Amino acid sequence: MTIDGTDFKINEPTPFDKGWLSHKMNHSGLRYEVGVCIQTGWICWINGPFPCGEYPDVNIFRMSLKGMLDDNERVEVDSGYVDDKVRSKDDYHGIRHWRYEKGQARARHENVNGRFKEWKCMGNVFRHDKRKHKEYFYAVATIVQSEIMHRRGTYQLAQYKIIRNFE
Repeated sequence: MTIDGTDFKINEPTPFDKGWLSHKMNHSGLRYEVGVCIQTGWICWINGPFPCGEYPDVNIFRMSLKGMLDDNERVEVDSGYVDDKVRSKDDYHGIRHWRYEKGQARARHENVNGRFKEWKCMGNVFRHDKRKHKEYFYAVATIVQSEIMHRRGTYQLAQYKIIRNFE
């Protein structure tokens, strides 16, 4: 699966606290870790919420999902992660078709993350109690997953075509 953190804006806490500040948005926010299956494009893992400033993506990964992986399992990530259980684009030296294919999987993941923000409750500043954000996020994630499965799927990775193009 591909793993990535996605941030959502929330009202600025008072008094101001850097623990909530997201470097991705330059605004206070909550971060969720989302996993997308490489084969199907379906959402298969959600973890959160976490205050953006206190929890970088790699720390969230190490707190939960890393411990659930078998010794020989790895997840595909962007360059924000450094860990022995992850693979990034830099791990595919000399194997162009793998690098390309894994890049396509990470790009599809960003597409899934963007679908959460199509919903105004997730795309705009969340102005309700922070403790309710998780309920909204999980509801939107369920709808997005249903859309992916039944109506508006993600693009599939055509691995055999990609391999032939690079041989």
